[in-house]
Amino acid sequence: MGEQKDIGELIYDWNTAGNGSMPDLKDIEFDDETLRDGLQSPSVQHPTIEQKKELLHLMEELGIHTADVGLPGAGARARNDVLALVQEIADSKMNITPNCAARTVLADVTPVVEISQKVGIPIEVCTFIGSSPIRVYAEEWTLEKMVNHTVEAVSFVVKEGLPVMFVTEDTVRAKPETLTALFDAAIDSGAARLCLCDTCGHATPIGVKNLVNWTKEYLASKDVDIKLDWHGHRDRGLALSNALAAIEAGVDRVHGTAMGIGERIGNLPIDILLVNLRLLGLIENDLTKLPEYVRKTSEYTGIPLPPNYPVIGEDAFRTGTGVHAAAVIKAESKGDDWLADRIYSGVPAGMVGRHQIIDVGPMSGKSNVIYWLKKYAIEPSDELVNEIFKVAKNSEKLLTEDEIMAVVERVTN
Repeated sequence: MGEQKDIGELIYDWNTAGNGSMPDLKDIEFDDETLRDGLQSPSVQHPTIEQKKELLHLMEELGIHTADVGLPGAGARARNDVLALVQEIADSKMNITPNCAARTVLADVTPVVEISQKVGIPIEVCTFIGSSPIRVYAEEWTLEKMVNHTVEAVSFVVKEGLPVMFVTEDTVRAKPETLTALFDAAIDSGAARLCLCDTCGHATPIGVKNLVNWTKEYLASKDVDIKLDWHGHRDRGLALSNALAAIEAGVDRVHGTAMGIGERIGNLPIDILLVNLRLLGLIENDLTKLPEYVRKTSEYTGIPLPPNYPVIGEDAFRTGTGVHAAAVIKAESKGDDWLADRIYSGVPAGMVGRHQIIDVGPMSGKSNVIYWLKKYAIEPSDELVNEIFKVAKNSEKLLTEDEIMAVVERVTN
């Protein structure tokens, strides 16, 4: 392996140049919603409890701080699964901590309290209520009713000794005066966190910063030490950009799911967020288990993993293009894995336990063929290289291993 270069010598990074760079930030926390919000995907199949436990342990290995293990108020099955997962956290002495979603009604928060008492570890109660005018109109709620529900639910949980995160659904479309009344009620009743939600995927990065900045000014006026969370969906395809904007604006914790699965088209992909924060130098989490986590989520939920999915998809570090492959091969010929892993990749494959792959197809050069044959310890004679190259140029897609080996067999026998 070649000597690691000073990245500044070989890559000028406009991401950190001038005023566009991320500021120095406090430690950001992560809440994994895969086992609750993720399972609200209309296409999902529910994992077995053993599969859920396996995913929970992978979250722990990735350095994720909290996991939403379900909404026990939804029924007996949900309650039993939450109990089993919280028990697993306790028995395995895991660092990850559990939380549960609950509406601001006693019927939802009571099962969380009961499970916590039975297992003997705290569970953060994430009690939520709609906050936007459109939701209020549809439900025919009054602000007084919403405040009363908030006070009743939060006060009950705090009295039972559990932490509360108060969640305003559709925060990004809510009026400031409504948020002020609800936040006042939650904080005065003992809530330790507020969660700002882009429930319908409406926000843009500017909107996120506006909302977070407004909320921070509100909290400063209250003179209270309240943590702030961000929960975003990706209906407009902006979930990752919005999460980065929320982090830059100063939230304490960000929610997401593996592969971004969830309601409608889903949530912030927590796996891609982790990769980006690692590349920005804001976290140091070991991400070598990330491919396993995402692939097992795909397998256990039945949600396909597209080949072009960032970082984890089959094609993420794979090329059959001659120019690209030639650059990687030249870097490897220098004995420099660090260089080869970055010459044509914005994400180093080694960071997530993967490697660069060079295949052979209609866009390949002869260097692809030679590289492929050497990888399989096959002598790249001119005749063999030329024959594989001819087959590749007449193909409609990348050649499979069997197709290349059939040419090898024909030429060498």
